[in-house]
Amino acid sequence: MDKKFEPLFTPWKIGNCEIKNRIVLCPMGGTSIFGWMERHHFDKDAGDFFMDLAKNNVGLIIPGIAPLRNLIGGQWLYKAKGAFKKLKKYMQEFHKTGAKMFVQLTAGFGRSFSIPNALVPMLKNKFLGTLIKPIFNVSYLCASPSELPSRWAQDAKCRALTKKEIEDMIKAFAKTAKMCKDAGVDGVEVHAVHEGYLLDQFTLKYTNKRTDEYGGSFENRYRFPVAVVKAIKDLCGKDFPVSLRYSVESKTIDFCEGALPGEKYKEIGRDMQESEKAAKYLQDAGYDMLNSDNGTYDAWYWAHPPGYMPNNCNLEDVAHIRKFVDIPVVCAGKMEPEVAAKAIKNKEIDAMGVARQFLTDSHWVTKLMQDELEDIMPCIHCHNGCFPLSHYKGVASATAMNDSKHMARCALNPMTMDGGKYDLKKPTKIKNIAVIGAGIGGMEVARVATKLGHKVTVYEKTDRVGGVFVAAAAPEFKEADKRLIEWYKNQMKKLSIDIKFNTEITDLSQINADEIVIATGSKPKRLRIEGADRCIEATDYLYGSKVGDKVVIIGGGLSGCEIAYDLFLKGKKVTIVEMLQDLMVSKSLCLANSSYLRDFFKHNKVPVYLETAVSKITPKGVVVKQKDGTEKEIKADTVISAIGYNPSPIVKKGKNIHIVGDAYKVGNLRTVIWRAWDVIKKINK
Repeated sequence: MDKKFEPLFTPWKIGNCEIKNRIVLCPMGGTSIFGWMERHHFDKDAGDFFMDLAKNNVGLIIPGIAPLRNLIGGQWLYKAKGAFKKLKKYMQEFHKTGAKMFVQLTAGFGRSFSIPNALVPMLKNKFLGTLIKPIFNVSYLCASPSELPSRWAQDAKCRALTKKEIEDMIKAFAKTAKMCKDAGVDGVEVHAVHEGYLLDQFTLKYTNKRTDEYGGSFENRYRFPVAVVKAIKDLCGKDFPVSLRYSVESKTIDFCEGALPGEKYKEIGRDMQESEKAAKYLQDAGYDMLNSDNGTYDAWYWAHPPGYMPNNCNLEDVAHIRKFVDIPVVCAGKMEPEVAAKAIKNKEIDAMGVARQFLTDSHWVTKLMQDELEDIMPCIHCHNGCFPLSHYKGVASATAMNDSKHMARCALNPMTMDGGKYDLKKPTKIKNIAVIGAGIGGMEVARVATKLGHKVTVYEKTDRVGGVFVAAAAPEFKEADKRLIEWYKNQMKKLSIDIKFNTEITDLSQINADEIVIATGSKPKRLRIEGADRCIEATDYLYGSKVGDKVVIIGGGLSGCEIAYDLFLKGKKVTIVEMLQDLMVSKSLCLANSSYLRDFFKHNKVPVYLETAVSKITPKGVVVKQKDGTEKEIKADTVISAIGYNPSPIVKKGKNIHIVGDAYKVGNLRTVIWRAWDVIKKINK
């Protein structure tokens, strides 16, 4: 192992609990050891995932939030005795690995609950809410410190919690923590004075307008989380470790509006001055560790940083707050091992928190220890598999129910938390497989098929791998995407996969193979307006076509918005024209990602025209027609079309022919890679 990483592999203590190294798996929604949306139970899928991590050198594992009450049905977790009985047996095996586990318990979400669009009427209408209450108590799930607008359905109000409900939660924290302790769990984590969840909403002035003992003064606002830790310590003993998920700063300007890195703004949540006081206050109340980052659901990109956020984005703030406490402090947020190791060595933080990288590559710690860095598949911060909680104008949470039930999967690694769906076995018959196209879809088929023992030949019409993803990864902020392409290159080389470059296949009769996989990608949709020949395609720009100082982008969506973001960073004056009522309408795009771009355009005054169509392109720019029927000319030196793509397979069907990637259906890396595995399952039978 490289010496620069050695500080990561030194022991440390949380209270009296010694952890063998300083790598912490931070909790993620969907990885609860007691299940997520289902009735509380011991979740074998999550248990298998954590056991794999424990065997691969993770020091401290913190499963995802365990609600004190079932989301569906509302049963208290501490009453699920069968689940704790199985957990106790599991912990006996888990501890043989040398790892430690803290179970994270949550009071709930408050206004941050990602309410499905279908349930919004139940929140707005008391009668409808009462009808569904025995199954799904929406009013309780969204209940907040005060009456507040929902983060997801801004026109719906979340009611205030009653004092009795607060007191019941405090008791439930203690009872559940005792059940965890008796099951052999090493500690618990209280969720959370963090990210704008329920306990955090109590601590923040802009979300807590109560006039009783739980609102008003600093002490009153922090009374709820203080009461929780004291209740746990009273029942479990002072030596039982209790961690707190903690946001140093809220980074929040207003409801549904966050502050970008480096931006000058007026904080309406917890600022650094209050955080210095709060961290010490919470430590003195009994908390044994702060598991820290920044943000709220209104500034969600701090706690769930997309690719646009800088690496180690929370380190400076977390390192500062550590000066005010004597308990260990963990820092999370796109942490890089080398940077974390240096910060630990300099006593700026005590441990490195990592979450979604474990979903992409569960063995990355072992690979780091064995100097196999090039074999670590990088997380690209897309959230498309692990947290596709989507929101756009007119829709609360647009997330598909299957995604809500099965979060913490991975766009790049279909085997993660998949319930065994993609556990592929060695084939009974070795096949010759031809893959036409060396984009991500084609390479993923080739990689997985080769590892299973099949003989694969890839035909690529250009002189390089990556396909259109090379263009997608072109902007400077796409460094993780570039690393993913390099990872695929290394895997193709390591597996000795035969790639025939500069070989275009137009006639499948040229191919002699048992199975043929078409991975020929897609073609841009064409504008059918006057002057369409004056614009360039999105991929032309990404491949390096020159543009002028004033650029109009036709089409928002993620592609158009990322191009606009890239152009702005390069000093261009950019305008976006989008026909829909929102810039990014997608059921798979996480709000943490989309809200960053929306906030960026708003704060930097990038002109955005919604519900607007381009009627023609002229030598001077574009003429647009707005919703009210008025026409307007927008001047531009360059016009870029980002209106989407159409699949472009060589053939659409045939015996032993399979289509993957954008040639099958235009989507994102999740659809590309998961489809590749579906095809491999068929071939492998």
